[in-house]
Amino acid sequence: MDHFSVDAYSPKEIAARIENVGISKSTSEPLRVFALAILAGAFIAFGAVFYTLVIHDSSGVSAGLMRFIGGLSFCLGLILVVVAGAELFTGNNLIVMAYVDGKVNLKQLLGNWTIVFIGNFIGAIGILLLIYLSGHWQIGGGAVGAKVLAIANAKVNLSWMEAFTRGILCNILVCLAVWLCFAGRTVVDKVLAILFPITAFVAMGFEHSVANMYFIPAGLLAKQQPELLQLVGHLNLDNLTITSFLFDNLLPVTLGNIIGGSVFVGLFYWFIYLRD
Repeated sequence: MDHFSVDAYSPKEIAARIENVGISKSTSEPLRVFALAILAGAFIAFGAVFYTLVIHDSSGVSAGLMRFIGGLSFCLGLILVVVAGAELFTGNNLIVMAYVDGKVNLKQLLGNWTIVFIGNFIGAIGILLLIYLSGHWQIGGGAVGAKVLAIANAKVNLSWMEAFTRGILCNILVCLAVWLCFAGRTVVDKVLAILFPITAFVAMGFEHSVANMYFIPAGLLAKQQPELLQLVGHLNLDNLTITSFLFDNLLPVTLGNIIGGSVFVGLFYWFIYLRD
């Protein structure tokens, strides 16, 4: 048990705590990890739903301010993951610290990432189906559904390099948010630690693989509704396909997320604080 203190954990203590958690995550029962991963996918999807609702009508608000407000809304997802407890693929990229220290083997590392990635996808799709059946997209005469289409279409029309580099930048900030959470000792500490890094990545338009497991399938589903298509008649939705989702967005974004979290946060801090 940690000794009692009101001070935040130091960066060196954070590194040790994250490594220990990485060992625990990699050696936990796979079924339990899978269930927690489904929850994380659902939590991030809730953040995406909230974000879409908040920004769907930006009339009278500057673009920068709307991005900031939308970013704050999306923070709901990671707050639920961290405080309620769940397994998120992008945050689990920090397990690489335990791997390079020889305390987790490659099979355990990749096994955790695979189970969590699949579980996150299932959780996100589950919330998507519930949102679809709820009629939520009809808010504002279908304006929310139109925004769903616009968000998804913008994501699949990024170039491969744009999606990849935005994935790197995104998970640098996500893993820094997780890193800062490990400095805190209370729920308030953790929530405040999450707000600025996550708001920043959303406002700057970076790409999060798990969030896109909701955003783009939501657009694919909304594309099947003629009344929503009429509201976005100015958009060319030719690239909004399953193939574009998987290979033009999810693949490069996932690879970028792995590099951003594992290399630019995990390995850097391992080198500074845990290297023998």
